[in-house]
Order: sequence, then C-alpha cells, then structure tokens
Amino acid sequence: MARMPGATWRPISVNYTNGGQSTVRGVVVHIMAGTLVGTDAWFRNPEARASSHFGTGKAGGLYQWVDTADRAWAQAAGNSSWLSVENEGQGGDTLTSAQLDRNAEVLAWAHRVYGVPLQLAGGPSGYGLGYHAMGGSAWGGHTSCPGPRIVAQLPEIVARAKRLISDTPEEDMPDYVNLGLSKAYTLAPGGWQSIQFGTEWSDEPGGHATGGRVFARGAARFTGSVSLSVTGLPVGDTLQVRMSEFDGDTHKANHPTHEITGTKGETFAVVPLTKRLGRGREMRIQLLNQSSRSVTITSAVLTVLVWKE
Repeated sequence: MARMPGATWRPISVNYTNGGQSTVRGVVVHIMAGTLVGTDAWFRNPEARASSHFGTGKAGGLYQWVDTADRAWAQAAGNSSWLSVENEGQGGDTLTSAQLDRNAEVLAWAHRVYGVPLQLAGGPSGYGLGYHAMGGSAWGGHTSCPGPRIVAQLPEIVARAKRLISDTPEEDMPDYVNLGLSKAYTLAPGGWQSIQFGTEWSDEPGGHATGGRVFARGAARFTGSVSLSVTGLPVGDTLQVRMSEFDGDTHKANHPTHEITGTKGETFAVVPLTKRLGRGREMRIQLLNQSSRSVTITSAVLTVLVWKE
C-alpha cells in the first residue's frame, strides 16, 4: 500500500481498479473544472466512472482518494502507469502558489517512493511530470486539460519538487518489505511462474500492489531473502528459483537461478535476494517446477530492505 504522508486520506469505494497500478512513470496534472468539495462528492458517485489519486484545493488542501497501489480512473490508457492530481479550478485558470506546492510535494513523494525523475515527461512514453492533454486521444482526448496556463507552470512544479528533495537530509536508511502468500497453491511442472504475494505485513517503499507479484521497483537497491516451504517435491527432484525484471507486464531480464532439491517430507529453503534495480524496472520472484508431478507451495515469506535511489 502507498498513502502519501501529509495528504488527507479520503478513500472512495467505487470508480477505481483495486491493485491495478502496474507501474509508475510519473505524475499527471489535471484541472477539475470544479471545486475540491464537489469533486470529492462526484468521485463517490458510481455514475461518475472517474477518479484521481490526489486532488488539491486553491487554499492548499491535499486529498488522496486512491491508494497508489490501485489504479485511479483519470486518463484512460494512461491510468495503469501514471499517478494523477486533480486541481481545483476552471479552464483558463492558473494554479495558486499553494497548489503549486502541493503538486510539487506529490512529485517529490513519487520520486522518493517510485523513483519518478524530477523532470518534465515530454509525452506518454516519458517519465516525470506530465499533463492530461499530452496523452491525446488515447488518454481521452481532453485537449484543454489542464490548459496552457497551467502547462506553463509545470517547470515551476518541478523546480519546487527539486528544492524539497535537496532540503531533505540525506539518510541512507532502508525501507522494510515483508510479504507472504495468502494461501498455499499448486505449482504444476514446467513453465516459470511469478509468486503472487497476497499477504502484506510491511511495504514501507510502497512498491507492492495489493495481491501483486512485484516486490521492488527501481531505481533502488535491495537485499534480503525469500523463505520457501514446499510439499510434494520428490526426493532428489528440483525446484528452481530466480529473480526476474519486468517493465510493466513485459519481461526484460533474468538473474541467476537457485535450485532447491526435494527431501523427505516437506522441503525448506532460504534464497538470498540482493540486486540493484534500474529506473522503471520491477522485480518478481519466479519458480520452475522441474519434477514430473505437481507440488504445493505452502509458504513463501519475503523479507528485504530497500534503498530508493
């Protein structure tokens, strides 16, 4: 889970996709064409079919409606890979200084948690700070959102976010991640499969979506282990374990494979996890059952320390 410190948590029960945020490329700025109070009410209406992760008021209020592990419905095809900030006001407005500060705080937080670069995104395939209209028809064709006067303010948001980061004392303290299975599952022979971590005891960096397979998002360094318990693995047969990098749903790279050999009764193993993960990459744990029969993964407990870069 990922909720921004300092934002007022105003969760909605409709108009979002649970666990649907596949990656985070950056933050998208919107204009409400309305008020913060009115937008808060509208997002709770099932007929709205719209939402946003965050929203700002002209006086400086900051709401968070949707956990950033979940997908807000703000910019159509851009929903799965971008966070969203709705801003109180009408087309043709500029953001108030307080709103510029709140947007900068969201961008700086996304930089710390997800590694979002403090720069203008330049388009849907970029990374950093963007705006709704840049997505064109794929993002709903909202060519006047947030409007040219606010687009002209985006460099100032980036500059304020950079100041927030530079004013933060450097502390090389890691974040703690502790994940597990929600229940045992059957692993058939053949074919690599990613472990789905349905139990989340701790996710300080916010890289794990609810029930998701990703445990770390770049840019970051991490070290730790995953402890596995397996039943039904015949004596001498092998279960392979590896870390695999993804960009969203696209498989990008594999890391060295560890082998677990079956023993009498239940088989146990602790696999070390240490790696540096590049920006935009996500890490999963994958298993390959090389036995001729199905086995049961009774437990998978992941414990890692993560240093965001």
